[in-house]
Amino acid sequence: QVQLVESGGGLVQAGGSLRLSCAASGRTFSSYAMGWFRQAPGKERELVAAISWIGGSTYYADSVKGRFTISRDRAKNTMYLQMNSLKPEDTALYYCNTNPPSAAWGQGTQVTVSS
Repeated sequence: QVQLVESGGGLVQAGGSLRLSCAASGRTFSSYAMGWFRQAPGKERELVAAISWIGGSTYYADSVKGRFTISRDRAKNTMYLQMNSLKPEDTALYYCNTNPPSAAWGQGTQVTVSS
């Protein structure tokens, strides 16, 4: 059974940093492009950042470009999202998944940025 477990969220003041982790089990995702998605209350889930299966190519939404960095450790089946200069509008539930996403969504990790 595929399982994606996100961690590292929390409450932080504007301008602060957090590092999210995504651990995959039950299946190797080393040959898949992966992404971080987020969903704020009342809004649709959106792709925030993505990384190619080999890790050499990345994508960032305009809203996070220059502040977030996505990376992956294929050997550990783990992906990360370093988030710097956080803003209140980054407040959301953050998920990891393949990109395009599969049906195997995890529980997500909550990021709350206070002003």
